[in-house]
Amino acid sequence: MGYTLAEKILMRNAKIKSCRPGDIVITKPDMVMFHDIYTPFVYDKFKEMGFTRVWDKSKIAIMLDHLLPTCLKDDPRHLRYGYKFAEEFDIDNFHAAEGISHQLIPELRYAKPGNVVYVTDSHTTTYGAVSCFSTGIGYTEMASILGTGELWARIPSAIKIQIDGTLPQGVYAKDIILRILGDLKADGGTYKSLEFCGTTVDELSIDSRLTISNMAVECGAKAGLFAVDQKTAEYSGVNYEDVKWICFDEDAEYESIMHYTAEDFVPYIACPPYVDNVHPITEVQDVEVHEVFIGSCTNGRLEDLAIAANILKDKKVSKFVKFIVTPASIKIFKDAIDAGYIEILVKAGAMVTHPYCSLCQGRSSGLMAENEVLLGTNNRNFLGRMGSAKAKTYLSSPAVAAASAITGKITDPRVFKF
Repeated sequence: MGYTLAEKILMRNAKIKSCRPGDIVITKPDMVMFHDIYTPFVYDKFKEMGFTRVWDKSKIAIMLDHLLPTCLKDDPRHLRYGYKFAEEFDIDNFHAAEGISHQLIPELRYAKPGNVVYVTDSHTTTYGAVSCFSTGIGYTEMASILGTGELWARIPSAIKIQIDGTLPQGVYAKDIILRILGDLKADGGTYKSLEFCGTTVDELSIDSRLTISNMAVECGAKAGLFAVDQKTAEYSGVNYEDVKWICFDEDAEYESIMHYTAEDFVPYIACPPYVDNVHPITEVQDVEVHEVFIGSCTNGRLEDLAIAANILKDKKVSKFVKFIVTPASIKIFKDAIDAGYIEILVKAGAMVTHPYCSLCQGRSSGLMAENEVLLGTNNRNFLGRMGSAKAKTYLSSPAVAAASAITGKITDPRVFKF
């Protein structure tokens, strides 16, 4: 009898020989991380539970990525608690202002194929792109893990998502996941593992897979998983032969299977106020935008900056559009400089920030005023998330964002030659 990707990884971790959806297993995480949003709460709960030392400091990371630069009066306290925990419990894996945690964890190989990883953030599903069962947890659960090295998990049911064919020009991973979210709706994947396969998926880069896994949580999914291939092994620095067991079984039991033909995909837009309010770009093009944002843990990677630079080369951002670009990590920022992407974007009129959560967290750098419209490559467009509750946020691929920055309205990138 076959198993889903999630079942395989959780069975191996829990050292059990069989399982079915709904079973409760005790996992021993390979890595955990908590970031600055939760540092005071994790510290206090850890102490309240009576722990005096962590279970394994080599498997713990602390990252400061949301609250830098500080903009609210309580922000410095969160940063201090991050340093406090690291110093008191001798945590070496400490990263301040190096980039967004969901980029750093796979980039620094804290998450590898076959691992189980827990993080105090909903977009932890991102690491499923490198065949890692990863999901978000609360600060109380994190405090417990830090002391015990264990956490229970319920085996999720799974949805197989098969995409075959070749994506049309101007259509990218963000369009794939937006279409899927529009079909599943906000609760269609609740506590399920979304598992992606097909010839289209096989051709996707790791950057593209990270985009898709990142947004799996937007339909309530517990994980968003890809099988291992040579690209995964190379990215994660592992031997393919050691991890090729993370593959699809033909006789695995899936709750449902969704089939897509890549040639049918077009650029999609998630319209306010919900991520699952997805429409083909032809239905919303020409909506005026006041601000364009390229960045976040969804689309701030080198591939995304390359796509935007290819469209914006030798062009100018529309006169009254604020155009903010935030690379997802220091490495990506440096690589984008070396490749010439940053120079192209700046010459076009972009305001490039240091790597951090940026506008997506709705705390600093470009917050919107009443009645403004933003088009972003981030993952959420809820009312009030990025400023005024009377502003509107649309979500798109970096290609749509770049094209729209030029015209000042939501624009199909396929009108440009790139």
